[in-house]
Amino acid sequence: MTIRLALSVLACVALSAPLWADDAEEGFKPLFNGQNLDGWQGAVNGYLVEDGAIVCDPKMGGLLYTKDQYGDFHLKFEFKLTPGANNGLGIRTPIGGDPAYVGMELQILDNNAPQYKGIQPYQRHGSIYGVVPASKDALKPVGEWNQQEVIAKGKHIKVILNGETIVDANIEEASKNGTIDGRNHPGLQRDKGHICFCGHGSRVEFRNLRIKEL
Repeated sequence: MTIRLALSVLACVALSAPLWADDAEEGFKPLFNGQNLDGWQGAVNGYLVEDGAIVCDPKMGGLLYTKDQYGDFHLKFEFKLTPGANNGLGIRTPIGGDPAYVGMELQILDNNAPQYKGIQPYQRHGSIYGVVPASKDALKPVGEWNQQEVIAKGKHIKVILNGETIVDANIEEASKNGTIDGRNHPGLQRDKGHICFCGHGSRVEFRNLRIKEL
């Protein structure tokens, strides 16, 4: 009986282990405990916790912020889209306002959904919205887990999706002659802020969120 119990515990530990097993040694810390939204603020009623993932409730959504602020960092996470899903990852954003402008928003989007056929390049998944378009589409099919990394260091922003670099840009250079969407983006001048999810009324799941400050 004791042996069976021990094996059961070991199996549970194995199933819940993070995909990046060496992250703890590299200095990464979890942003999400896999059980509840402790450490998060804002639209906590617009997100659920299911099977170790943060799930955007398609009936509500909204802006879900980390309680802490981050400037230069390396973020790793996984996400899973549903057909037509639209969300975003806000970085260096204050509380309140549209993260795409008061901070920066990295698009999280089902690029291949029919309703997005005519979108601008800077609106595609991984793009720094309105500022830097993603260079390629490296998304896995809808319903599969994607792995994404974001490295923000000063004015340099890098986005890696499923092992492929899709954004590698200096935001100061990219906006020196005006942003490509023609709008004002004061958030590009911020050197610190919250990380947030920008739920736009569709189900998206996030898990294995971890961050290392640089």
